[in-house]
Amino acid sequence: MPDYLDKYLAHTIETARAAGASAESIQAQIKEFDEFKALYQNPFFNVAMTFIEPFPVGLIMTLISAAMLRKSAKQKMGS
Repeated sequence: MPDYLDKYLAHTIETARAAGASAESIQAQIKEFDEFKALYQNPFFNVAMTFIEPFPVGLIMTLISAAMLRKSAKQKMGS
C-alpha cells in the first residue's frame, strides 16, 4: 500500500479535528508526520524499522522456548 502513510495522516488529522485540537497542534502533527515520512522513504531506515519492530517479541519468545526446552530435556535425562 504505497499510499498508506497519506491515508493514515488524513485519518489522524480528522481524528484530531473531531477531538477539538487547535490548529497549531494539528500543524505540529503534520510536521512531525512529514519528517517521519521522509525518514521512511530511506530504504535503510525502512529495513531497520521493519527489523526492530518484531525483534524484541521474537527474542523474548526464543528465550522462553529455549528455557522450556532445556528444562524438558534435563527432566527426560534424569528419568
